[in-house]
Amino acid sequence: MSTILKKLIRLFLGLWFCAMGIAFMVNAKLGLSPWDVLHQGIANKIGITIGTATIAVGLILVIIDVILGEKIGWGTVLNMIFIGIFLDIILFSGLIPVSNNLVFGIVMLIIGMTLMGVGMVLYLGSGLGSGPRDGMMIAFQKITKKPIKVVRGTMEISALILGYLLGEPVGIGTLITAFCLGHFIQLVFKICNFKSANIKHRFIYQDIEYAKSYLSKNT
Repeated sequence: MSTILKKLIRLFLGLWFCAMGIAFMVNAKLGLSPWDVLHQGIANKIGITIGTATIAVGLILVIIDVILGEKIGWGTVLNMIFIGIFLDIILFSGLIPVSNNLVFGIVMLIIGMTLMGVGMVLYLGSGLGSGPRDGMMIAFQKITKKPIKVVRGTMEISALILGYLLGEPVGIGTLITAFCLGHFIQLVFKICNFKSANIKHRFIYQDIEYAKSYLSKNT
């Protein structure tokens, strides 16, 4: 139980850091990050919050991850739900300042991208499964054998194009995030000596098999 509790604390701390990173990039007011251009485009089209749109997109990505052969952990499900919830809480609370000039905005973008990297190290390191977007990143990295910065950059640009087609504007911050987020994540991974491919995740199917085995032994 102690090990499980530590993993859950690390997981939720990582999800909070990721949500903080997104909030910093949103409040930089230099243009939403590529994924958030997509989320905001969906939110505006159907009248929901950006956090709810984040959850909806996450669900779709989880399905794609399964198709690509990625296994789903409890961390995957919690990531899909709680980053969106945490993001709405942070934005509505006014916890993060709002930029009113270019220099401050760029600083906020840098902080946001760094927090995203730290959040990923924390929650991936819990070994409870990758989040929807990061699961896709890892799946494509395995398939293509390309560096994280290339895979993540391609994903960011693809999300940006979809969001733009939904009518959301693109700013300088959007372009900075699209081309730099993968580099920041890779840099944080390197500083933390964190190798995502080496993490041994526990998946939902393993817990189901364990539960079945336990019940069969006690019936």
